[in-house]
Amino acid sequence: MYNILVCDDEADIRSALKIYLSGEEYNIIEAENGAQALEIIGSSNIHLLLMDIMMPVMDGISALAKLRGQNINIPVILLTAKSRDVDMVFGLNSGADDYITKPFNPVEVIARVKSQLRRYIHLGGSNETAETAGILRNGGLELDDRSKTFTRDGEPISLTPTEMQLLKFFMENLDQVFSPKEIYRRVWGDDPLGAENTVTVHIRHLREKIEITPARPDYLKVIWGHGYKMEKKPLPRGIGGGDS
Repeated sequence: MYNILVCDDEADIRSALKIYLSGEEYNIIEAENGAQALEIIGSSNIHLLLMDIMMPVMDGISALAKLRGQNINIPVILLTAKSRDVDMVFGLNSGADDYITKPFNPVEVIARVKSQLRRYIHLGGSNETAETAGILRNGGLELDDRSKTFTRDGEPISLTPTEMQLLKFFMENLDQVFSPKEIYRRVWGDDPLGAENTVTVHIRHLREKIEITPARPDYLKVIWGHGYKMEKKPLPRGIGGGDS
């Protein structure tokens, strides 16, 4: 059974989310603000966090920044008001994996939670057993899908589960162009309706970690009018059995 932490200062919203998710046999834990959520995460085995942005004591963005600053990579789904697109973008930039707008559609809540949990377990972010695979290399980038680690030019870099899955997708499909909708469908495993902003923000965030100069990317390129691709690069000398 997975432990889901629902963090919102409104008891009615926590209660509604608990009703939606309890039917899926999840164990629901509640918090009223970001500070309380961080305390619970520090002492419990939490698999996913559903968190409101606007809260007293500590807001969701501040709590998310502290969480990612501690290299805690559990999936985080932010709860936002429909009229607050700026909060959604800021939240994704701060390390959120996805967002849900209020008022909630129960089917959407369940689908997004299931999608994030699948990715988290598959990528080995929890203590659950994950499928093993090989090492992916492109230029100075190396992603070890067995240990769930990533290095750029030999330097270890921490990625969230969503960033890891997104990078793996591109490294498995070098020089292939994908539209934002197709990327969302393949990586998030969900209906891509209105998901272009989510993909754009995550790619920008990933560039900041894998590129030397994110504003002039060597790897993740935009193909105007079509989408994105990862450009194939020669491996460093001595890697992969060649000198290229």
